Amino acid sequence: MKIVSYKNKNFESQLEKLYNRQAVPLHVENEVKKILEDVKENGNSAIKKYALKFDNCKFARSSEFLVREEEILESEKLISGQCKKSIKKALENITVFAENRIPQPWTYSPRPGVITGERFEPLERVGVYIPGGTAPLVSTVIHTAGIAKAAGVREIVAVTPPGKDGKIHPAVLFAMKEAGVTELYKIGGVYAIGALAYGTKTIRKVEKIVGPGNAYVTAAKKLVFGEVAIDMIAGPSEIMIIADSKAEPAFIAADMLSQAEHGSGLEQAVLVTDSIDLIENVTKELESQAVSLSRNAMVKKVLSDGVFFIHVSDMSEAPEIASRYAPEHLEIMCEHPGNTAKKVRAAGAIFIGQWTPEPVGDFVAGPSHVLPTGGSSKYFSGLTVESFFRRMSIINYQKAALQSELANILCFAEMEGLDAHGRSASIRIKGKPKS
Repeated sequence: MKIVSYKNKNFESQLEKLYNRQAVPLHVENEVKKILEDVKENGNSAIKKYALKFDNCKFARSSEFLVREEEILESEKLISGQCKKSIKKALENITVFAENRIPQPWTYSPRPGVITGERFEPLERVGVYIPGGTAPLVSTVIHTAGIAKAAGVREIVAVTPPGKDGKIHPAVLFAMKEAGVTELYKIGGVYAIGALAYGTKTIRKVEKIVGPGNAYVTAAKKLVFGEVAIDMIAGPSEIMIIADSKAEPAFIAADMLSQAEHGSGLEQAVLVTDSIDLIENVTKELESQAVSLSRNAMVKKVLSDGVFFIHVSDMSEAPEIASRYAPEHLEIMCEHPGNTAKKVRAAGAIFIGQWTPEPVGDFVAGPSHVLPTGGSSKYFSGLTVESFFRRMSIINYQKAALQSELANILCFAEMEGLDAHGRSASIRIKGKPKS
């Protein structure tokens, strides 16, 4: 845990280091590139090789990549009624939020004889990446596939690494069924991203890949961009909390630990406050609460390397610091939290007030928890239902309208040296030029 204080002469340079954190280290990209090239060239054989190497999963045949329907149906018997109820309720909340954001076609006439507008069509085949490994992220199924289903995507292809027993957690399988996944493959990591992006004889390529992942998955998505679309660059989880002296230290510590337990060891948890007493009390709470956590071993590295306390001279500085840090999750627990939130210019999601802990967004609130990290919320936004649509411009001219704007069209064609562009318009009004 480190304190970055305004009283330190290196305050600004220390803040800059936090602002400029890397989502994907260069050495990771170099490793990932080799795996992706192998998958692109060798398809199923590369998938089998990396499944064994990284996930200890041995496939005798390529057809075994696909999770059988009976496995998915069997999952319903293996989880409790409360789990089913919670999954369905979260899916309902996420779906309602998504349906209220579905883009609608529109047109208008800006000038006589001209109609312009937009039309939207859902993507046809989307890949969703569901992290596995250290935790079965049941909620991520809902926050990706569930939104794709609400958008009207016909083919939702999910990939997720199996557990040590070679199986996928039954709650994940149940959520897949409820969220509308049409194909599910038990493969993960970089090689799964490669399979979705390039396709193999068994797995057809998708149009877009969405979903969070570790630094390697993030690097893979970055490298296949252009071959397919992606949602964003989303690396290790992070949380920033703006809090004043009246905030409850136990709440703050619990929220910071909620992100520290994700498991990569690269997570960050940052507190911005004008109270040294609050920093001391939160530090004590972090240490005492961490001991009782089931994932304490994973949390220790984050407590050592990824927890930062930013001590400011005045709380009015906090929104600017938050905007420059651009956190994945931003909690605000200070006087007039709504007013403070309005001053923040960049964050993946903002949680306002002491009764809005970050996990409500992770699980049940409504907006997707797939959010930009590493400061990328300055130029990426979180996953929304619009992410699953194609946008098409609509332009419709009548003859009189074309005639009235012909001079401008011809002027641009001349400036850019594009004769055929000009003729395409003029031939409709003036006829073919004399040879």
